Amino acid sequence: MSASRDPRRALGDAGEDLVAEWYAGRGVALLDRNWRVRAGEIDLVLADGPTVVFCEVKTRRHHGFGTPFDAVTPAKQRRLRGLAVTWLRERALRAADLRFDVAAVTWPADGEPVVEVVVGAF
Repeated sequence: MSASRDPRRALGDAGEDLVAEWYAGRGVALLDRNWRVRAGEIDLVLADGPTVVFCEVKTRRHHGFGTPFDAVTPAKQRRLRGLAVTWLRERALRAADLRFDVAAVTWPADGEPVVEVVVGAF
């Protein structure tokens, strides 16, 4: 992780890198990363066979304020669903299947990162 950048952003980027590698190791193709519009951002968009996967990635140093999964509230889930529709419309795609995953990366300052992915989280 780069020390010259905002440390929180660098941690988040590094977590997204790990999750993208996790998917690649399972044969899931990355379609888009950090796709942004005014309404928000989608961290990772992937193709798992015919399924388009929208993945929210949360990276934390510790669980002092809850697990990374706790940060994906029902309001965040609604926003991600809306962003997914916008992403699909922008590409004139009609996906046969959609899936929303949540990935949690816990990366203690003095230890190795742990990646957990809930497939079909919501």
